[in-house]
Amino acid sequence: MTSGDNQIHSILATDVGSTTTKAILIEKRGHEYRLITRGEMPTTVETPWENVMIGVRKSIRRVEEILQRRILDESGRIIRPKAGDTGVDYYVSTSSAGGGLQMMVAGLVREISASSANRAALGAGAVVLDVIAVDDGRSTSEQITRITELRPDIILLSGGVDGGSVTYIAAMTETIVQANPQPRFGGTYRLPLVFAGNRDAQDMVLAIVGAELDVHICENLRPRHDVENLGPAREAIHDLFMNHVMAQAPGYGQLMKWVDVDIMPTPGAVGRIISVMAEQYDANIIGVDIGGATTDVFSSFNGIFTRTVSANLGMSYSITNVLEEAGFDNILRWVPFGVDEASISDWIANKMVRPTTIPQTLKQLILEQAMAREALRLSFAHHRSLARKVEKEVITAGWRTQQKMFKSGGVEIIEMLGLDILVGSGGILSHAPRREQAAIMLLDAFLPEGITQLAVDSIFMMPHLGVLSTTHPEIASEVFDKDCLVRLGTSIAPVGKAKDGQPVGAMKVEFPDGQVVSHNIVYGELKRYQLGVGEKAKVTITPKPQFEVGEGKGKPVTAEVQGGLVGLILDARGRPFEMPADAASRIKKLTEWIETLNVYPMEYVNRYQAEHRVQEGDDERGGRQGGLRSRFFKR
Repeated sequence: MTSGDNQIHSILATDVGSTTTKAILIEKRGHEYRLITRGEMPTTVETPWENVMIGVRKSIRRVEEILQRRILDESGRIIRPKAGDTGVDYYVSTSSAGGGLQMMVAGLVREISASSANRAALGAGAVVLDVIAVDDGRSTSEQITRITELRPDIILLSGGVDGGSVTYIAAMTETIVQANPQPRFGGTYRLPLVFAGNRDAQDMVLAIVGAELDVHICENLRPRHDVENLGPAREAIHDLFMNHVMAQAPGYGQLMKWVDVDIMPTPGAVGRIISVMAEQYDANIIGVDIGGATTDVFSSFNGIFTRTVSANLGMSYSITNVLEEAGFDNILRWVPFGVDEASISDWIANKMVRPTTIPQTLKQLILEQAMAREALRLSFAHHRSLARKVEKEVITAGWRTQQKMFKSGGVEIIEMLGLDILVGSGGILSHAPRREQAAIMLLDAFLPEGITQLAVDSIFMMPHLGVLSTTHPEIASEVFDKDCLVRLGTSIAPVGKAKDGQPVGAMKVEFPDGQVVSHNIVYGELKRYQLGVGEKAKVTITPKPQFEVGEGKGKPVTAEVQGGLVGLILDARGRPFEMPADAASRIKKLTEWIETLNVYPMEYVNRYQAEHRVQEGDDERGGRQGGLRSRFFKR
């Protein structure tokens, strides 16, 4: 434990979200820290309340009601220090209320300094409103208009290697000055601008923009073309968020006086706990938080952390964007019966205008989870495109090795065969009626390769634990492992292609009770073995020459695997994954997979299939010739 942990017996943590404020209470029970309970109330940052403290107090009062113990005194303040069964020892909070931290970033070259600035802002927990660059294809007047329209909390400006030319930095700084950007909250303070570019341009930037904006200088994001240095800018952004931006939001001044450690942006706190656990487990981790308006993806691969925000992919406010980006065919490939495209369009539109509604029938649940697969898939594709590291490459031509050259786009970080743990969060995953549904959504959307543990966040506790980990990482890690993570199990997915039914290899599973099961893997199958939470099994996979599981094509792998609420899942559907093109064949396969994993009650699936029967060669959209065009999404 860190210094002082033995004196901490109770920890209160809140997350002030855009719609709800969530409070959790952690206490030391015996020799371990555990989650005790949680309370939730609407966030009160907007009219008519315009004071986040109302929602904070109400969420804490909810915890008090559940436990029948006092945490707040008569005046509504936290009782400190803890005395008997009243009060708490420690209080932390995160926030994404009012849209969270919103930033604009600017750089010189879109694929170099602007790209690094974008990753730095995302890693700090920001929603990036726009990325401005000299070569982004917009004229100076268009850039000025766009910057004027935005009302960011902070601007991050980067560009130029140390010791390089300052001409273009001066031009970009002048563009920002002419746009005269205004802060989102309040009008009594100057908008902060973080300059993380060529150190030789620091004085010049101050001279150009210092009178209009609150300029903060930090180390260059790209001191050389082949070096990326994101840490100092992220720290500067976090400090500004706390001491300048949050101080302007209604009620945050009082909240800042309550907490024992600086308030963190909610996404930044989630990223923090992902990074901490990657280090704790010595593992490569991908985490996803799918919400109503956005989907955040986090990864920690070989010590490199990346966060991305798909700002228009969500399950309520942005659900129509999922349909537009994915298209009907990609969504309907996950539905095991024919559907009427027009009625689905209407259902999606209603979900957008009534974002708090939940599925009323199993058919609607299946459709919503099909949408979730595509939102997750698209968000992960976006994440992979940005999860890159800067390095030089050696170009070989014949017997000659030429000099190392900088690769501007960077090198992709994520290698799916190296992924150890995949964690899902957000209502559609954490609150799925069956854990098997969360498991199959993660498998279908992310297509993990080799051997991967699957888990979900039980009650969206990661933000609370992320901010707690900044001062008490051992406590945060303990609660994350014991109470936050719901372990679904482990997936084994051989990489390779074959025809349906062809042999993929052999697998032997040695269970903890001594039972040994051998299985000949066939292409296209999904198979499940019962292996409970806390149980481990020894698995040996011997793939055919065209397949691999992590050690190379045709090479056997032996590993100890973790159980979970779903168990051990053999996914031999192929990587890359391809769904059968014919509607009847696709529905047949989907039905097999659903029955194998017990994803949905089969009596209902069979009923829907009887109501919307699809024959081989028919159009699957309700059996109608050519389907129906959406009435809502006419182009």
